[in-house]
Amino acid sequence: MASWLSSPTGPMTTHFWGPVANWGLAGSGMYDAALKGPEIINERMSATQILYSGLFVRFAWAVQPRNYILASCHTANVLAQGNQLRRWGEYTMQTNPETGAATVRNAAMGAAGVGAGIMAAVAASTPLQNSLKGGSGFVARMANHPAGPFYIHFWAPNFKWALSINNLMDFDRPVEKISLSMTSALTLTGLIFMRWSFVITPVNYSLFFVNCALSSSSGYLLARKVKAEYL
Repeated sequence: MASWLSSPTGPMTTHFWGPVANWGLAGSGMYDAALKGPEIINERMSATQILYSGLFVRFAWAVQPRNYILASCHTANVLAQGNQLRRWGEYTMQTNPETGAATVRNAAMGAAGVGAGIMAAVAASTPLQNSLKGGSGFVARMANHPAGPFYIHFWAPNFKWALSINNLMDFDRPVEKISLSMTSALTLTGLIFMRWSFVITPVNYSLFFVNCALSSSSGYLLARKVKAEYL
């Protein structure tokens, strides 16, 4: 027990509390699925979280020290948000029998297109990197940098901008359709990961800025929800 408490990923470090905070994302999906109706589901945010958490499973494996807690919480979030999308699809088809099926089908086709684009980018990344990294100058340094655009250390943090963009698109979302648990979890994880970005190897400044944006945009929606329903 003493060795675990003082380990590099133990509870005395941000390497522990950052991933633990991310369990709030999966917990939010589970909580809303168990206790809230499907009308509050934000299908765009749930789909974005599936991609985001999928990237962070890989990121957690690549970062040093390797973080199994982070990998497990994001795996759980992929499953939780996938279930939320299933609930949203069923609800949409039940409440809109004329257009619901088409809405769900179009959303599925869009998701498939994004997935195909990601796989194509992954397949092309290694040949492109090899063609660039042998040169000199800024482009070669970028191709070789461990937090550059050919590594997961770049894409996982920067994809997190999509969560903030979703929040900005929902700035006037009706408060009754804002999930208190989800906005709380996103705000907390943004705040903690602002610190975590400086204690991992390599130090990741893009991770800091994206989490600053996430905590701010999620905090705004959280404040609207709390003000409308509890103050």
